[in-house]
Amino acid sequence: MSDTHAQTVAFVRETQIPPAPPPTMETGAIKWVRENLFSGWANTLLTLVSIYFIYQLATFVLPWVLNGVWNTSSLSECRDVLQGVTGGCFSVLTDRWNQLLFGFQYPSEFYWRPSLAFVLLFLAAAPVLFFDLPRKLLIFTGLYPFIAYWLIWGGTILAPILALLGFVVGYFVFQRFVKESFAMGFFGAIVAAFLTWWLGGYVVDAVASEDTLLTAVPSRDMGGFMLNMILGTVCVSLSLPFGILLALGRQSDMPIIKWICVVFIEFIRGVPLITLLFVANVVLAYFLPPGTTFDLILRVIIMITMFASAYIAEVIRGGLAALPKGQYEAADSLGLDYPQAMRLIILPQALKISIPGIVNVAVGLFKDTTLVSVISMFDLVGMIRGPILASTDWNGVYWELFSFAALLFFIVCYGISQYSQWLERRLATDHR
Repeated sequence: MSDTHAQTVAFVRETQIPPAPPPTMETGAIKWVRENLFSGWANTLLTLVSIYFIYQLATFVLPWVLNGVWNTSSLSECRDVLQGVTGGCFSVLTDRWNQLLFGFQYPSEFYWRPSLAFVLLFLAAAPVLFFDLPRKLLIFTGLYPFIAYWLIWGGTILAPILALLGFVVGYFVFQRFVKESFAMGFFGAIVAAFLTWWLGGYVVDAVASEDTLLTAVPSRDMGGFMLNMILGTVCVSLSLPFGILLALGRQSDMPIIKWICVVFIEFIRGVPLITLLFVANVVLAYFLPPGTTFDLILRVIIMITMFASAYIAEVIRGGLAALPKGQYEAADSLGLDYPQAMRLIILPQALKISIPGIVNVAVGLFKDTTLVSVISMFDLVGMIRGPILASTDWNGVYWELFSFAALLFFIVCYGISQYSQWLERRLATDHR
């Protein structure tokens, strides 16, 4: 037998073969494009059509932006500079930026006050939005509404101090009676806070004529995007706790509480927001005593908050209904009373489930603040439709102004949406 036939053991490699690089079509940008844009004949057709429309849009928008004029004082001067060339008259933004942001009556020497309040808003919201931060920062969060009010409206500093005192008194009253009954504690806190504010109003009126650190600015002078931010921030912040109370009240075993919440929610959801704004502007004054002054911004905040609270209540009610019955039984087995069970077990899970719906209501509410322009409040859209377009210098400028307004609202709404997506990933609301 030859030596070749004597070999009976196959060759065994003692080292691993080095891995080969993946094919070019299965990695990197080429793989993403092939799988997402050209994965089939239908997707390929849609991709080509989309590219065509994007190209057509870019050929119109880019020259309009790149050839834009920023340094003229009127539309006629802008057209003289362009001389038939496609370009935008962005000079209206540089000429009227202060009116777009602060309104046309807010004193220019006080622009630093709402600007500072806007910067402090991020510091106050940070401990609430990002819960990894030290809890001690929540002290500033609680003080911020009173600081922002004083900065924007000015006047005597006693007004925000007495309002803060009302909340402090209400908190201690709630802690005193909540052990006996949650409803009694909550009702007592509201009554105590209201009495403190009511008695404090006389003190504020008594010193209103004296010199103050910040000059008072009446609410009728508020306008521009500042007004949209005030309404959006305040109404979203207030509608969430009121929405939670309405959702819990709708599921209450007490018939009176339940039907009050049901009637309120169904009525508010069945009425357009613009109708409520007209009620705040015209009808509400008829129910007040003669000679009573009720700030228009406060009336609008009440109506918008009521409107948003009804929608948030339904969103949270859906989150409560999505929880299995075992969660409620677990709270009972631990010996927790109703407030403890809701605060420690039920509401944290229900709110996590409700995050997309709450954010949807918040984004819609912020955009709906532009409806106040129909009741003669000069917000950002009201400024564009009113004083700016009514002036002889800029009558006829539409795309530039409304594009600027759309950009501001997009930045805020996109930021809210991105934060909600981050929060969902952080809390793992999809239960993966």
